[in-house]
Amino acid sequence: MPVPATTPAPATTPAPTATQSPGKLPSSFRWSSSAALIGPKTDSRNIAGIKDPSIVYYNGRWHVFASTAVSSGYNLVYISFTDWSQAGAASFYYLDQSSIGAGYRAAPQVFYFAPQNLWYLVYQNGNAAYSTNPDINNPRGWTAPRTFYSGILAIIQQNIGSGYWVDMWVICDSVNCHLFSSDDNGHLYRSQTPLANFPNGFNEPVIAMRDADKNRLFEAANVYQVDSDDNYLLLVEAIGSDGRRYFRSWTSANIAGPWQPLADSESNPFARANNVAFSGTAWTRDISHGEMIRSGYDQTLKISSCELQYLYQGLNPTASGPYNSLPWRLSLLTQTNSPC
Repeated sequence: MPVPATTPAPATTPAPTATQSPGKLPSSFRWSSSAALIGPKTDSRNIAGIKDPSIVYYNGRWHVFASTAVSSGYNLVYISFTDWSQAGAASFYYLDQSSIGAGYRAAPQVFYFAPQNLWYLVYQNGNAAYSTNPDINNPRGWTAPRTFYSGILAIIQQNIGSGYWVDMWVICDSVNCHLFSSDDNGHLYRSQTPLANFPNGFNEPVIAMRDADKNRLFEAANVYQVDSDDNYLLLVEAIGSDGRRYFRSWTSANIAGPWQPLADSESNPFARANNVAFSGTAWTRDISHGEMIRSGYDQTLKISSCELQYLYQGLNPTASGPYNSLPWRLSLLTQTNSPC
C-alpha cells in the first residue's frame, strides 16, 4: 500500500531490555505475577472485562490495545502510559470512536510495519481484519477495517467443527509475512504472503499444528523471534484438566516449523498457576490471552531471552457466569529463572 513520502518513520527508542548477556530459553519457566494492573473503568460503557492485550514500548511510552468485553459483545480499547505504576489510572480511548467503528472487533495485535512506515492493528471481526495508522499516539487515526481474506477459508470450514475462527497473529521475516489463527477446535493455521505484497496476497492456510484434544491447542497463539539465537517461540493457550487457562510453548528455527516442544504440559507449562508466584493470595488461577514484552516494535516481533515478561489476562477464581460477562483484568508476569 502506498505511503506518502513525508510520513516519518518512528524514532528508534528501544523497549527496556535486560542488561545481562543473552542466553537460550530454558526448558522450564518460573514467574512472579503483579496484582491486577488494568481493569474496566467506572463509566457509561459498563465494560465487564478487559482482555486479549497487545503491547509495544515506543518513544518512552507503553501502548496497550485490548478487547473490551460486555454481555452484548466485544470492541477495542487503547491505553497509554509511561510507567507501570500509572497503568491502572491511564485513560481509556475506546476505538469505536475511530474509523474502526462499532460492532464486533476483538483480540488485537499491534506492530509497526517498517517497509510502509505504518502501524498495523490486526484483529478479528468475524474475519481476519486490520486497520492502519501513521501515528500510534493518535488513536483516532486508525482506518476503517479491511480484511486479509474475502471470508472464512475452505480449510477452516472443514476443520472448525463447533469452534470459532479467532486470534489472528502476524509476524514477518526478511522474505514473507505469516498469518496465524486458531479455531478453538485443536487446529493452528498459518498462511503467508511475500513481504513486498503485505497486507495482500495471503495464500490458503495450512494446518501448522493440531491436537485431537482441542483444549490442549485452544487459541491465543503468539509467535516471536528470539534475539539471542534467531529461533522462534510459539505460545498457544490451553485449557487445563482443572478448567483453568494456561500456556504451552514450542520453538523452531523457521516460522513455518516444524515446532519442537519446549515447556508444553500442565506439569511443565510455559505459564500456569503452578509455576507463577503471587504476593499473598493468588488473585487469579487463569493465565490467559496476552502478549510478550518485545525488545522492539516492528513486524519481526523480536523478544529478548533475558528476564521475559508477559502481559496476560486473569480472573478472580470465584468469578462465574456467562463468558462475555466475566471480570477479566490485565496483569504482568516476570520471569524469575532467567538464563542470563
